[in-house]
Amino acid sequence: GPRCDGHIVHVGLLRADGVTNRRGLSPYKSFCKLVVLALAAVGLGSGVTAILLHSSIHKIEEGHLAVYYRGGALLTSPNGPGYHIMLPFITTFRSVQTTLQTDEIKNVPCGTSGGVMIYFDRIEVVNMLVPLAVVEIVRNYTADYDKTLIFNKIHHELNQFCSVHTLQEVYIELFDIIDENLKTALQKDLNCMAPGLTIQAVRVTKPKIPESIRRNFELMEAEKTRLLITAQTQKVVEKEAETERKKAIIEAQKMAQVAQIHFQQKVMEKETEKKISEIEDSAYLARERAKADAEFYTAAKSAEANKVKLTTEYLELMKYQAIAANSKIYFGQDIPNMFVEGTNSPPKLPNTSFRNENDAIV
Repeated sequence: GPRCDGHIVHVGLLRADGVTNRRGLSPYKSFCKLVVLALAAVGLGSGVTAILLHSSIHKIEEGHLAVYYRGGALLTSPNGPGYHIMLPFITTFRSVQTTLQTDEIKNVPCGTSGGVMIYFDRIEVVNMLVPLAVVEIVRNYTADYDKTLIFNKIHHELNQFCSVHTLQEVYIELFDIIDENLKTALQKDLNCMAPGLTIQAVRVTKPKIPESIRRNFELMEAEKTRLLITAQTQKVVEKEAETERKKAIIEAQKMAQVAQIHFQQKVMEKETEKKISEIEDSAYLARERAKADAEFYTAAKSAEANKVKLTTEYLELMKYQAIAANSKIYFGQDIPNMFVEGTNSPPKLPNTSFRNENDAIV
């Protein structure tokens, strides 16, 4: 059969009546051209359709919202995650992240109050945009809002901070509060300029400083470290001395307390002995007093009895009984009287005296 290559029809195809066409089989050539054109049209249509479909169908990832522009104007209806269709070549979209994201600002220059230029290698800002504020913020600051609200603001605030502080403060003394100051300043402005955009954290790396200054800082830090070690060693020595002193004080207090206890013990022993002696003395005194009282009572009662008993008549009787009891009686002129006569004495006997066997005057 005939074979078409798009240009000629090879010889060999016969007409229906069996006669070869002398003009080069032109009807078959036209047929092949029509087939090629039809296939090209179908391919072109398919390509255009594919391009249109590819331009109209788009996918939005989870955690993002799609905002649409039609003729350069921002539409007010964003779309969430999933597949969506839009008018190709007329409508365009931008995907805006609504979850936590980290923006990195690199190589931020900063001039200190002393005129030294330093560079912060990297500053990370963790922020999040709430979905309800997406359209308003994109309308005011475009879909690249972070460049205006975060990147530029970081440069401004950091330079404001550095311009009023020395290199010593920025690099060492106040470095730990730079991130918090940036976060506070950013959030304060965003609350007014872009409500719905919140700053979660700011992380600042150590700035780069000139090499000569860095070496001086290193030497200074080494000297500070040495001084700190010396101070700590001194504190340790002082602490040990203080510990020894406290131990000595505690030992002395212990000995004093022991001596005090021994002294109190001796005092208590002496007081106990004193009390025992007082009790014994009181008991002895009570016994002697009772004995004396008894003797006094006996004597008093005996005196009372004698007072009643020793009457004049009884004494006279006893006198005569005593005289009668003598075994010898002496008579004479010079012998003194035996008895001293009282007022009621009986009549005097003859001038005689009586002596006992021992010649004693009775």
